[in-house]
Order: sequence, then C-alpha cells, then structure tokens
Amino acid sequence: MQRYIPKDIEPKWQAKWEADKIYQASEDPAKPKKYVLEYFPYPSGAAMHVGHVRNYTIGDAIARFNRMNGYNVLHPMGWDAFGLPAENYAIKNKVSPRVAIDENTDRFRQQLMQMGFSYDWSREIDSTDPKYYKWTQWFFLMLFKKGLAYQKESLQWWCPHDKTVLANEQVEAGKCWRCGHTVEKKLLKQWFFKITDYADRLIDDLEDVNWSDGIKAMQRNWIGRSSGAEIEFKTDHKPIDVYTTRPDTLFGATFLVLAPEHQLVSKLTTEDQKASVEAYVKSAQAKSDVERQDTDREKTGVFTGAYAKHPLTGDQVPIWIADYVLAGYGTGAIMAVPAHDERDYAFAKKFELPIVRVVKNDTPDDECTPDEGVMINSGEFDGETSADARENIVKALETNESGQEKVNYKIRDWLISRQRYWGAPIPI
Repeated sequence: MQRYIPKDIEPKWQAKWEADKIYQASEDPAKPKKYVLEYFPYPSGAAMHVGHVRNYTIGDAIARFNRMNGYNVLHPMGWDAFGLPAENYAIKNKVSPRVAIDENTDRFRQQLMQMGFSYDWSREIDSTDPKYYKWTQWFFLMLFKKGLAYQKESLQWWCPHDKTVLANEQVEAGKCWRCGHTVEKKLLKQWFFKITDYADRLIDDLEDVNWSDGIKAMQRNWIGRSSGAEIEFKTDHKPIDVYTTRPDTLFGATFLVLAPEHQLVSKLTTEDQKASVEAYVKSAQAKSDVERQDTDREKTGVFTGAYAKHPLTGDQVPIWIADYVLAGYGTGAIMAVPAHDERDYAFAKKFELPIVRVVKNDTPDDECTPDEGVMINSGEFDGETSADARENIVKALETNESGQEKVNYKIRDWLISRQRYWGAPIPI
C-alpha cells in the first residue's frame, strides 16, 4: 500500500471545500438548527499549539456529528485578540499589536484550515476590528445608561519604570516581570461593571444549570453570600464601619484591624506611630492578595496609636493595621474577636492583646473557638444563645444608630479597564 502523505493530497481537497463553501451555514427552515462554538483563541503567539488542536478537534467532531444527523449547523471561528497576552507578544517582538495580530491570525487561520476543521469562515470575527468592537462599545453604553457601568478609584499594581498597570501574574516577588523594577500599589480611576447587583440571581439560577454539585458548590462559595451586621465604631475622625457574620461576639471585640490601604489610616495614625505605619503600608502593598491571605504565614501588623469607641460598652478599642485584612473585601476593616477567630487569635497572641471569651461551649476556656454556644461576658445578653444574641444585639445597635443587618458577598464588581494600550476602547 502506498504511504499516505497529507501534504500531497489534503491541500487540493481543502481548497475545493473552501471554493464550494460546503461548511457555510445558510437559512434552511426544513432543518433543525444547531450552534457549535469553541472558545475563540488568543492569537498572542506565533502559531497554534497542541492544546488548541485538541480543543478544536472535539468541537469539529460535534459539528460533523450533528450535520450527519440532519441539523443545519452554524460552526464559526474568530479571534479574541485584545488584551495583555497580545500586547506582551508585540512588545517582546518590537512590533505594533495591530501588525502582530494580523500576522498571527493569518497563521492561525491557515493552520485551522490545514487541520480540515469544518468552520464557516464567512462568519469570522476579530475582536480588534472596529466593525466588531463598535458593538462592544454599544453594549458598554447600554450598561452605562442602566447604571451598571461606573467609575471609582481602585488600587492597582503599577510599575514606575514602564509606567503601566500590571496584572497580578505580572508581579513576581514584588517586581515587574518585564523590567525587574520594584512595583507599587497606586490608586487609579477605573471602570467597573456592577455584577454584584446580580449576586442573588447568580446563586438562585445555579439550580437551573446542568452542572455537578461540586461545581455548583464552588460557584456558591465564590459568590460568597453571608448574612450579618455592619457595625459602626466611632473615632475622632470618621466612623469605622466593620462587617461581621457574628454580631453575637461583639462584646469580645478587643481591637480593630484596618487594611493598610484603608482610607482612614493616614488620618487616624498618631504622630509617634507615623513612621512605622508608613513603612508597614509600603511593605504590605508589595504583597499580592494571595500572599496576604495565606493562613500559615506569621501575622504582622502595626498599632496606629488611635482608638475607637465600642458601640455598646463605650470602651476604647485600639486600632491596628495588618495585611491579612484586604481593602477590597467588606469594608476593609474588621472587629477582631480573638477568642472566637483563629486569625485574630494568632494576631492577639503575637502582640499580647486582650482575649475575651464571650461564647461558652464545650471548647476549653483558654482555646479559640468559632462555635456557637451560650453568651458570657456580654452584659444584658449573658445567658442567651448565640442565635438569640445575634438578633438582640443587632436590635440594640439599630436602637442607638450604630449598626444594622447587612448581607455581604465575596464577589466583587468586575474591573474592566487597566489603562493599557491594546484594549477595546471605552466610548466615554
């Protein structure tokens, strides 16, 4: 048998398939419709790799199977060509991103055709083509008119040498991956989409999605809906708002912790603590959120020299800053209850801060416990269950206008602008 040599025969038939438009979808009311779409590739490299081929082979098999079963199949291809990977490729190769994308998409298209995939190339799109991204802009304007696109200042990684915003993965050990200079966090005005308005709907509609229970649980945890209270601790400046899911432990709050980036840090810090606080803030800003949330690393922090007033006892509560509190979660401040929270317990032990147990249960008195039980050391609420105390303490806070019930989410609004060159132009 003569050996099959693809390059000797396949180009002929691929050219015929393309000339005859055999994969081009057209209106045909007599056939049921099927839409088959794989993810659009990022043409940020010089050529496809085997991972692309694997993915598109699966999609092509599904498209062909449905055609053979009588469906009118729409199977398009396009290029997700804006963004960081394409920009970095262009910088590395010292060409314009426009030139790089045009060259790479030509090569990708040629390779996909060589594989014999059954795409309708008349439907090809390119996210960097003005004819395409005018609709991206139209969509943005619709969201803006509905109040779902807005601007606010946000802390971003900034390389002072390259004068560019960096994504988390571009910061390595506190340095820019491209030039090696030390990076910093910088407040920059950014555009956001208000996806938090849909947090409850995202959770509820998981019931209608054909996913495994494990994946649904991951999604629920990522959205992170929790019920609790927002509590106000008054200071000589603005009040500090904290969110907690355990208002029943309020009498065990022996100190407050602010994120180093919290807007009140500079205002609250006393003169004698200013140097140490500024140094700590600078060091914290060089760490990623993942590093800061690592539960195994030793707790660090600095006392601001300032105090807040406990909303129910009137006691003076010291205010610290620590990098395990993130500015982007909740209010960027926590009431620390070391007897009932492991992170706060480790922090209090290190800095010799008071630990007051306010929930009695089966855990030994000298150990930290997050479990519920019966209230102790909590004034008029002593003897109540945690559940009853939660409700009654919130009522007391509402009465003296220092707190209220609150639902909180881990999910954050989607930051969509990074002020870099190669991105869909925002039409405002």
